[in-house]
This record gives sequence, structure tokens and C-alpha cells, in this order.
Amino acid sequence: MRPPLQRYRNILDFALSSLLRRKGRNLALISVYTLVVFVIASLVFFVQALKHEAHELLVQAPDMVVQRMVAGRHDPVPLAQVEAIRSIRGVDEVQPRLWGYYYDPVFGGNLTVLATEDAALAPDAIWIGEGVARSMRVKEGDLIPLRGYDGQSTLFSIQKVLPETSELVSSDLVLMAPKDVRALFHFPEGLATDLAIQAGNPRELPTIAAKIVELYPDSRPILKSEILRTYEAVFDWRGGLMVVVLGSAVLSFIIFAWDKATGLSAEERKEIGVLKSLGWESADVLLLKFWEGTVISVTAFLTGVLLAYAHVFFFSASLFEHALKGWSVLFPHFRLSPALDGYQLTVLFFLTVLPYTAATLVPSWRAATVDPDAAMRS
Repeated sequence: MRPPLQRYRNILDFALSSLLRRKGRNLALISVYTLVVFVIASLVFFVQALKHEAHELLVQAPDMVVQRMVAGRHDPVPLAQVEAIRSIRGVDEVQPRLWGYYYDPVFGGNLTVLATEDAALAPDAIWIGEGVARSMRVKEGDLIPLRGYDGQSTLFSIQKVLPETSELVSSDLVLMAPKDVRALFHFPEGLATDLAIQAGNPRELPTIAAKIVELYPDSRPILKSEILRTYEAVFDWRGGLMVVVLGSAVLSFIIFAWDKATGLSAEERKEIGVLKSLGWESADVLLLKFWEGTVISVTAFLTGVLLAYAHVFFFSASLFEHALKGWSVLFPHFRLSPALDGYQLTVLFFLTVLPYTAATLVPSWRAATVDPDAAMRS
């Protein structure tokens, strides 16, 4: 009697040789199978990586941002509120921020203009992001005109192009001195766009927010955790939208795979009849078909996952980056850091590998229980 391990090895060898004999059909199946796994895995990797980047970026974000609301819209905050909010117990620092959006009609994109107190910034100079430099086709040392809200244009010298490593947050960014921001937007003195708050104990943030609202009923405190949840919801929604769009392709694959898996050809039924006549048991035939389905599905899964990994983390998910990064003129160019989720990979494995492998056993069991002579005659 053959040892169990040797028996399984012989069945696996026969399964591989059987797959090679029908390589045309199996390669077509693996190609479609790999494509579906590749697309779904790319979406999973990309959304997960964007969430990871959002977490990393928000580490440096303020614990809370306080805005002033007028008629349901964001309105400038009086600087007189700074000292009152700073006096609230648990508040470490209150930093007024001055920023706004500037629409450039030349390339049809919005720039985020932010005031900075950095001493390295020269007078009448600005720092710009890589996205701004690409769109305007400018470099360090060039001059660009920005038209203020009073209708007057001002020439600014590009002192620095922010490095690519920060492009995820600085692609559309323009940094300039506070006086230049006020002049560009005709922003009154004594007002700020919003207030950035740092707290000593993050657990006290809800209490601090409640005290700010009690002190200034027209204010809207936004916690860092709320910003993070918003980012995650947006990424999940966009990823889900892509899955829905690709649902027809996935459905076509399911129909294709089911047809290939359940429709045994006359040659395969004859092969099973020959094996039965040579002494193979029904369990051996089922094990053979199980190995064939496993080889196809695991090969497609591993190939699709590896291709998706390269697509997302080496080529920045170029096939659908615009749909997931957002609809904007100034798309950031950056390479995502790998952030794999074992749970999602496991779910993807069970959803793609197990159904096909199980589908191969149903027709094989029917053929294996038929009399060998009848199977060979068919």
C-alpha cells in the first residue's frame, strides 16, 4: 500500500500534468481570473494606503480647528477670541491661521494660499508645491503674477518649490507672508481664517469644544478624529464606487468561471472513466480535481495580488488614481507607502479562491460516481 504522502504527491503530479495538457483553456481562465483579482486587490491596497497616509499626515495636524459660522457658511474669526480660548483649562496653544483659495483662470485650478511666519521666506517671494510648478510650468527663480481681490496684479518670485516627499499635502499649496495673504485676498486686519488649538490631554477635547461653543455660540470646533473619520469615509465611498462600476466585470467572471468549472468536457469525463477503471477511487478523483482547481485559483490569486502591489506602490495606481484621489486639476504625484491589511487579504482570498475550488468538485463528484464504462463511452 502506498504511503499517504506519496499518494498525495502522485495525485498532485498528475493534476499538474493534466493542467498542462489543456494549457490553452487553463491559461485563458487564469488570465481572466488574475485580472479580476488584480483590479479588486488594487482597490483594496490603494484605499488602505491612502487611509494610512491620512493617519500619518494628521499626526502633525492640530488637535482641534475652530471656525466661525455665519448663515451656515465659514466666516473669518476675530483675533479677540484667541486669548479667551487660550484661557480655557486644558488648552495649551491657540494659533490663528490665515489661508484661502485662489482660482487661477489660466489653468483652471484652485490654489491653497497659506500664510507662514517662516523667517527663511524672502520679501515678495513665495514657496509653491510641485503641482503648482507643473501646471504653471515654472521653476525656482521665476516670477508669477497673482491678481488680488482688488483687481491689482502682483509679481511674486518663486523662492522654493516644495519637495516631492510632501506633495500629498503641498501639491496645490502656495506659502507667502501674512501681509501678502491679506493684500491678495483683501483680508481685514484683526481677523483670521480659523484657529488651530493644541490640547495637553486629547481626552479633554470634547469638553474644550463644548466650552468654546458655550463661549462663542457661532463657532464650530472640528476635532482631529472627526477629520480622520471624514477622510476614511471619503476613501471608502470612492473605493466602493469603483467596485460598483466594476461589478459587471466581476459578474462576467463569475459566470465564466462557473461555466469552466462545472462544464466537464467529454475528454475530461473519459479521463475520469479511465482512471476509475485503473483502480482510482472516487475520493482520489475528487482530490485530483481539487488540486487542479487549487492550482488555478491560487496561481491567479498570487499573480493578481503581486501585480496589484506593483501597480499601487510602484506605479501609483495609474489606472484609476484620478477616480480615487479626487477630481482636481492639480493631482499630486507621490508614491504610496505599503500598508497591507491581513484581514482584507484573507477576505479577498476566501472570496476568490474558495468559490472556484469548490465549484470544481461538484461536476467531478458526479463524473466520479458514474460507472467507468459509461464515462468512457460518453
